Amino acid sequence: MITLETQYLILRQWRETDFDFYANLTSNKEVMKFFPKTLSKEESNNAVRKFSKLLNEKSWGFWAVEEKSSNKFLGYAGLHAPQTKFPFSPCVEIAWRMEDKYWENGYVKEAGETILKYAFEEIGLEEIVYFSSVHNFRAEELVGKLGMKKEDKTFHHPFVEVGHYLSEHYLYKISKK
Repeated sequence: MITLETQYLILRQWRETDFDFYANLTSNKEVMKFFPKTLSKEESNNAVRKFSKLLNEKSWGFWAVEEKSSNKFLGYAGLHAPQTKFPFSPCVEIAWRMEDKYWENGYVKEAGETILKYAFEEIGLEEIVYFSSVHNFRAEELVGKLGMKKEDKTFHHPFVEVGHYLSEHYLYKISKK
C-alpha cells in the first residue's frame, strides 16, 4: 500500500474512522455543489469501500487525505480510471473532494502536485485528465496552477441530464512531457 506525504499532508489508505467524516463531507451541499446530488450515508460508505479496495489492488486511487499537524481527516485526493464512456476515454483522471477552507489554504493544490508527480514518475502514466462543470471556476483556476490545459470543446457528462445546470463540462489535460 502506497502512502504519499507532502509538507502538510499524508495521503493514505482509508480507515474505519474515516467513514463518518466522509459521509458528512458528501452530504454537505456546499462541498457537493458541482455534483447533481449529495450522497446518502450508505452511498458514501460504499464509495469508501471501493476506494480502499482499489488502493489495495493498484497501489493508486483515491487516497484519504490527512493533515499532518492534527491527524485530521480532510477528504480525498487521487487518481481514477473511469469505466464510464466519455468522448476522451480511456483515461485516468485526477480528482479531490475537500471543504472550501482546504482549497483556500493550498492543501488541494499540494495534494494535486504530489499526485501528478507520482502518476508520471512512479506509475508511468503518460496523460492525466480532469473534468468539471463549466461553472466550477475555482477548479479551473486550480488545475491551471497544476499546469493542466483546457480543451477547446465542452462535453456533456453522461450521468447528468442534458440541459441540467451541471451537464456541460470542460476537459483539462496534462501530459508527462
